[in-house]
Amino acid sequence: MNKTAKLQSIFLRTIVILSAFITVGVLVSIVAYILYKGIPNLSLDLFEFEYNSENVSLFPALINTVTMTLCTLLIAVPLGIFSAVYLTEYAKRGNKLVTVIGITAETLSGIPSIVYGLFGYLLFVTQMKWGYSLLAGTFTLSIMILPTIMRTTEEALKSVPDSYREGSFGLGAGKLRTIFKIVLPSAIPGILAGVILSIGRIVGETAALIFTAGSVAQIPDDLMGSGRTLAIHLYALWNEGLAAEQSYATAVVLLVIVILINAASSAIAKRIAK
Repeated sequence: MNKTAKLQSIFLRTIVILSAFITVGVLVSIVAYILYKGIPNLSLDLFEFEYNSENVSLFPALINTVTMTLCTLLIAVPLGIFSAVYLTEYAKRGNKLVTVIGITAETLSGIPSIVYGLFGYLLFVTQMKWGYSLLAGTFTLSIMILPTIMRTTEEALKSVPDSYREGSFGLGAGKLRTIFKIVLPSAIPGILAGVILSIGRIVGETAALIFTAGSVAQIPDDLMGSGRTLAIHLYALWNEGLAAEQSYATAVVLLVIVILINAASSAIAKRIAK
């Protein structure tokens, strides 16, 4: 190795290490700041069943967040996975329609969430007369995360070697059995990665839900009632300026929930992979 190549190698390695330290440092700083400001403000009052101006309880928002996340995943995950299965396993490779769908999905993934919120408001809240409700927010979020789940699942299915499929066909298995018994289990880690990203977007979403689910700080009787999620609760507390300390505590709870979801999903992916 000549002197120029050696210097280039050292320079690139320095850039890579420096970038890694900056990324980790920023992440640790954000998490440490949230914990430092939020943990001292955690109290039992924040977890009371009923919200009022004195306790500014986050419990109703927590229940609404869990409800909306589960309902959204029940709608978006099957649609996204089955769409990806069709595009990967059934549609002809090189098909122009598949290419157009891929470009469209990537474009939809980059649209700002407030645009989805306006769309959900016009379609679900106004046109379909659902009003501000968890159901309107759920369908809006489902449309928002669907491209992410579809594209990540598609890439995960493409990463499964064709020899797996050929071996299954050689043993007499049909197309559908091969997909559900061989291909999908092999692609589970990649599929879960897309689901994890989608969950993070659901939990942290505010703009789309303000226009569709509303910001009522109570647990609705059903999905047709209005309710705020943790992210909207945090935004409302900070925006009002009367409970800034409790907003930091809400951020801690939100952070813990995201970490637990990611840890659980990773554990499930490892178990399935084994």
